[in-house]
Amino acid sequence: ARSGVAVSDSPDGPFEYTKSFRPQGHLARDLTVFVDHDKEGLNDKAYLFTSSEDNAVMHMSQLSDDYLSTIGNYSRIFVGRYMETPTVFKHEGMYYFIGSGCTAWKPNAARSAVASSIWGPWVELGNPCRGEGANTTFDSQSTFVLPVSGGGGGSSDHFVFVADRWNEKNLSDSRYIWLPLEFDEENGSPIIQWRDEWSPMNAWPTSKSMND
Repeated sequence: ARSGVAVSDSPDGPFEYTKSFRPQGHLARDLTVFVDHDKEGLNDKAYLFTSSEDNAVMHMSQLSDDYLSTIGNYSRIFVGRYMETPTVFKHEGMYYFIGSGCTAWKPNAARSAVASSIWGPWVELGNPCRGEGANTTFDSQSTFVLPVSGGGGGSSDHFVFVADRWNEKNLSDSRYIWLPLEFDEENGSPIIQWRDEWSPMNAWPTSKSMND
């Protein structure tokens, strides 16, 4: 398993494949890229999270400024925890991780963690999902956490949890679920609850209209 690199001038493509590689020579399975923005936007850093060592350990590698390769700085996190489908996001100066266990196409309970530095130490927080279906992440598996621009009267403190709902008998017919992500008022842990329907206009308790 390797990380593949493709480049385009536009998010819509077309993308040109350039290479594949193993970060620091290690296997790279499920992965995500997280960009850590500084306040001025002058010193942004990007990091590649990969399930490695036969999924037993998550690797976090700093990317080059052009995002095309790693630069050698990396950390082994969640050692022996067998996590995959990493998602990473930042809220109020803290770094958050949501991933899953390794049960092939079968869904399992999501896992979450928090750190004050991107390099750790990462402290596990348990399953962020609540209510019926929480033990299977609502029959899905984490794939991305999307910051919501303009939520809460211009705040960037709102996020959407995006997850794959796999159809193992027909993978091309697999779907997504999108759910608003909230934070526990007492300990700051991320919380995901099922909603049959929702709108970015009123998904969060303090949200104002996205058009305000």
